[in-house]
Parts: sequence; structure tokens; C-alpha cells
Amino acid sequence: MEKLQEITKLVTPFPFKVAEELLNIYGSPLYVYDGDILNQTINHITQSFNYPHTRFHFASVTNGNLALLKIFKNAGWGLHANTPGDIYLGLNAGFAPSEIVYSGSNLNREEMEQVLNWGVNTLNLDSISQLHLLCDIFLSHAESQSRREEKSLNIGLRLNVSEDSRIGVSIADFDQAVAIAKNAGLKISGLHFYRGTGTNATSAFTDAIDWILEVVKSLPDWQYLDFGGGFGFPYHHNGVAFDWGIFGYELSRRITNLGKNINLIIEPGRAAIASCGTLLVKVVSIKWQGNKQILGVDSTVANLSVPAVHGGFREIVSWKNQTVEKYLTDVCGNTTYSRDYLGKNCQLPALKIGDIIAILDVGAYGYAMSSHFLHRPKPAEVLIENGQHQLIRKREDYSVLLNNQIV
Repeated sequence: MEKLQEITKLVTPFPFKVAEELLNIYGSPLYVYDGDILNQTINHITQSFNYPHTRFHFASVTNGNLALLKIFKNAGWGLHANTPGDIYLGLNAGFAPSEIVYSGSNLNREEMEQVLNWGVNTLNLDSISQLHLLCDIFLSHAESQSRREEKSLNIGLRLNVSEDSRIGVSIADFDQAVAIAKNAGLKISGLHFYRGTGTNATSAFTDAIDWILEVVKSLPDWQYLDFGGGFGFPYHHNGVAFDWGIFGYELSRRITNLGKNINLIIEPGRAAIASCGTLLVKVVSIKWQGNKQILGVDSTVANLSVPAVHGGFREIVSWKNQTVEKYLTDVCGNTTYSRDYLGKNCQLPALKIGDIIAILDVGAYGYAMSSHFLHRPKPAEVLIENGQHQLIRKREDYSVLLNNQIV
């Protein structure tokens, strides 16, 4: 019996009694985050870099819950903002404007003004047009005392790494960008590199280091290098994991060798937060199609859209005896939408109505991508930390579907 319990711990996020208690208190479905796992991941990433001028900024596009953002702040991290909404959440989580780096695209004038009014002073811009807009706003307020501080703006260019990508400024336009900023009394002081989303191959980043360090030298006033995000996470339990030790060592070594005290910014998102999140659901119906088990659960693709919309994989496990026979299983949501699958072709034991199953590694792009599609309220969110659990977002009820409607 002791051996069976040990095996179970390898595949389930926490003891069954904890899952049962949480659902009894907070209801099902339920997002659960393990703060201890999150802190361990933060520490692992942080300690992988020995370059002294390294700053870490969590990419809050992956998860914007304030309680989780505060964990990053308490660990000494800053925030990477993709939109003004990310900035708004970060400020409400206690981040100072100077601890927030904005790296987005296609802001209108009102939004750009808002970003500056909030006091964010590091902006990685996506296009020459956005640079023109920023400079125009700066010049139009040049006589204002409140705007004089903007001369300390850290303006970076987001590098376009491929002709197929809509994001970024091409190297051919760097000289033009430098001239535009100079005419407004500003400087291009940084470069933002984004390799691509969810990349687990460490070499995809390490192989680019020397090239990036050559590219950034074309900016005469460069003071920081933002090596971005896009770091992957191994959603398959036997998948290849991004090697933070190798990446941190190689990047730290080569930047140190420059002999220039530049600031290095690293912006992990899913790599930092994915593993701490679990979605608990209950089985509400069971069908068998030959030897295939079809489980209906009390959640929907609107609560976890990644598998259905983007084809992403998430491990699904149960607390049943792990030595019993497994069956090919589809886990289906509680609507008749044809793509309402939370998992397909999973390996699960024969289950019964009322059983709890766990969808693992949903800390990133789980609740953050949830919606009211199919008109179901969103689940609650709970944080477990130091053996204690607390509600960090209330469960919605049907009244939320009427919000902002005018009848």
C-alpha cells in the first residue's frame, strides 16, 4: 500500500483529501495554484543567472491574478506588460511603474498617453509608427513640468526576427529609429528579442546570443538588452524541458565578456507559472464507445481553451489506484459544442460519477484565456501556500452574464 501511495504522488498534484476538501469548500470546477511550487520555480530561474545586472519580469499575459503577481513581486521580480491592462493589474498588485516593462504593439494615442501617465518608463516599441507616436506625445508636452521626467525614458526596439512575423522593427530600420528619437530629444537605449512562443529547445536561445549581441551594437546608446520571453514548458511528463542552467550560464558569460555594465532583462511567462496550476473537475456522466471511455465533466472549453482552440496538450490524471488498467479516454465539457474537449485520448482508469480528476500545468493561459463563451460563469481560483489555502478569485454566478448589458 505504501508503494501505491508513492506512485500516486508522482502523477497527482496533491493528496486526494486536499482535492476533496477544496471542492467541498469552494465548489467545482476549481483552479488551484500551489504557491510553494511557484516560489521554487522562481528561485530556480533566478539562480540560473550569475550576471549581476539581471532583472526578471514576469509576463503577466499568462496569468493576471493579483495574488500570484504579488508572489513575483515579493520574490524581487518586475512585470512584463503586453497591454495597458497588464500594466493596470501590475500597479494594483503593488508593482512600481519603474518595475514594469511595456513590450506591446499597436497602441492608439490615448493608450500610449495612459501608459506614460502611469509612469512606466521602459517601453519596447514594435514599429516606427509607434515610435513616431511616442515622440509626438513627448514633444507635445515638452513644456510641461510633469513631462520633463520623460527624458529618462528607456526606449527599446523590438527586433523583427523573421519576415513572416508581424512583430518588431527590422534591422534595416534601426538607423531611422535612432534619428527619429534623436529629433525628439530621446534615445533608443535598448533592444527587445523575442524568439517565439513556448520554445523548449534551449539551443534556440543560446544559438542566438552572439547574433543578438552583434545586432544591439548597431544602437549607439544601448544600455539594456531585453532577451524577452517565449521560454517553453514540458507539458508532456516525458517531454524536453528548457534548461535554465545552460541558458543562464551562457547568456551571463557572454554578456560579462562584453565588459559593459548593461542591464539584462529576462521575461519568463509560462515557464515560471505553468506548473503551479491545476484545474479540478468532477465527472458527471460516463459513456463507453467500445473500449473507449467518454467522460463528461462539470467544466467546459471556455474555462480551459488551450486544448480545443490551440491544440495544446495538458496531462489529465485521477487519484484512482495507479496500478489498475487504463483506458483510452476523452474528457468532454458540459456543452454540446463539437470541440468541447478538455482532453482527448487520455489514459485513465475506469471512473464513476462524482470522481475528481485533475488537469495539470494550467497556471499559464488557463484562467487568463477563459471566457463566457457558451454562457457559463467562470470558476473560482484558490492559492495553497505553506499548507494553507485561500480564495483568490470568487466563483462567478449567472448574473455576470448581464454585466454592462443595457435592457
